[in-house]
Amino acid sequence: MTSLSWPQNRHHSDSQHLKLNIYNFRFVSALPNFSGPLFELTDDLMSEGLAASRASDRKRIIFPIHRTQDAKVQRMLNFMQPGTYVKPHIHRGEGASESVVLLTGSLQYFIFSAEGNMIRTFRAVAGTPSAVLDMEPDVWHSFLVLDPDTVIFECKKGPYEAMSDKDFAPWAPDEGTDAAGEWIRVMTERYA
Repeated sequence: MTSLSWPQNRHHSDSQHLKLNIYNFRFVSALPNFSGPLFELTDDLMSEGLAASRASDRKRIIFPIHRTQDAKVQRMLNFMQPGTYVKPHIHRGEGASESVVLLTGSLQYFIFSAEGNMIRTFRAVAGTPSAVLDMEPDVWHSFLVLDPDTVIFECKKGPYEAMSDKDFAPWAPDEGTDAAGEWIRVMTERYA
């Protein structure tokens, strides 16, 4: 079994690492929040986050770099692999905008009507102007991960409340179902 080092006390430190077993990430959706006055993304943290996403059954994992879940601005890295399913959803309410910067890889974004009709699709590629996205509230959206080891930096309004962070589309398949797998297959055939 592969082991993964993650900074002890959630601080980045070259000398102190907490050894975590990759198996622990199979069913986890997020790593512990970072703590400390300054976050610096390093090659080691990138490698470790990507390893956790590869080990995850969901094929993605979030590393919150906001210090607490009740932070007024939520900032996170989302490490993702092809085959992950992001159920179409919407962020509602004043100030519920979402900004994304694609650090590595590429995504195919989908914008939907409230009824589930695709309004627009576009490709976002790291290292190009398309890598920076900003979405106002009340936009139904999802994306398909096109490249292995895709990483995004995401920023949105906090505090995070699981019950109100987003509304999932009633017309889209639920995560973990055969229908979600079919959605990924069809969208990959069509857009990858």
